Amino acid sequence: MNKWSGLKRFYKETAICDGIGGGYLTTLDGKSVKTPAGVDLEVPSRFLAEAMAIEWGAQGEFIDPGSMPLCKLSATAIDRIRSKREEVIGITLKIAETDLLCYRAIEPLDLAELQNISWQPELNWVGKKFGADLKVTSGILPIIQPENSLLALQKLLFSLDDYKLMGVTNAAAAAGSLVLSLSMFNGRMNADTMFEKSILEENYQMEKWGLDDEAVERHRIIRHDIQSSAYFLNLLEK
Repeated sequence: MNKWSGLKRFYKETAICDGIGGGYLTTLDGKSVKTPAGVDLEVPSRFLAEAMAIEWGAQGEFIDPGSMPLCKLSATAIDRIRSKREEVIGITLKIAETDLLCYRAIEPLDLAELQNISWQPELNWVGKKFGADLKVTSGILPIIQPENSLLALQKLLFSLDDYKLMGVTNAAAAAGSLVLSLSMFNGRMNADTMFEKSILEENYQMEKWGLDDEAVERHRIIRHDIQSSAYFLNLLEK
């Protein structure tokens, strides 16, 4: 969002209006917001457009894109996913190939059991729901996931529109798990539960050995990205 970052606030009022593509635009003093690539920031949901207008309205003297996650996700959906869907889907499938839920601890036994209880139901669900049975391994050595399962996930991702694909991809990247992202997207869990499942092993280690400042900050960023993605996807459904 380079063209937004550091920009001095130049407007007083924010609002929304109908877009020419059948969606909704956020306006600043009556003029539609443009993405960094210069395209109208038009979204398919009135509720999302209203929330984006609130983000713009909350800006101070200078524009801070970091405080506008909904606008960033929408702009990225328009500027990047619209023109590079296959590339984005390919990157997202790479997350599935090394999905967090597929790599389990061997020991200690209580951690291995915790992972199995928390993660296996989601793998079972994605296999039954989408025909994407993913293999599980112990340790860090990579495994090759079944081609049919990856093709099933690819088909699912292609079925999503640009905005939903953006939300699912962003959450998957934050968690390191497409399975968790799809579970959240399909209402099996909320953002907080997805976050907790994504940091299960690190939480286990910190409870045993104490807090790690770098890990705490990384977790804050992961939680923010997952929550923003969930809010974005929920607004799209309204």
